Amino acid sequence: QVQLVESGGGLVQPGGSLRLSCATSGFIFSIQVMPWYRQRPGEQRELVARISTAGIPQYADSVKGRSTISRENAKKEVYRQMNSLKPEDAAIYYCARHLGPITNWGQGTQVTVSS
Repeated sequence: QVQLVESGGGLVQPGGSLRLSCATSGFIFSIQVMPWYRQRPGEQRELVARISTAGIPQYADSVKGRSTISRENAKKEVYRQMNSLKPEDAAIYYCARHLGPITNWGQGTQVTVSS
């Protein structure tokens, strides 16, 4: 059974930082590209970062320079360090696993950016 469990969200002031984690099980983590998405209120879910099996990151323009994605294959976990947070970064953040037409999602972790 595929499981993804996000953690690390919370309330942070503008300019602050958070580190999100996604713990996975039920699939071969090391051969999966691992993405992070976010869904802001009233908007569709959007891809913000992903990391290849070789550890090569890609970022959406909206988070580039403020975000670092990493993975630890031995722990089957993917991480996202977010710095210089802005109010528009407030969202529910999800990790996912894509396999052909099937996508497995975690439950998400809420990030609130407010003073």
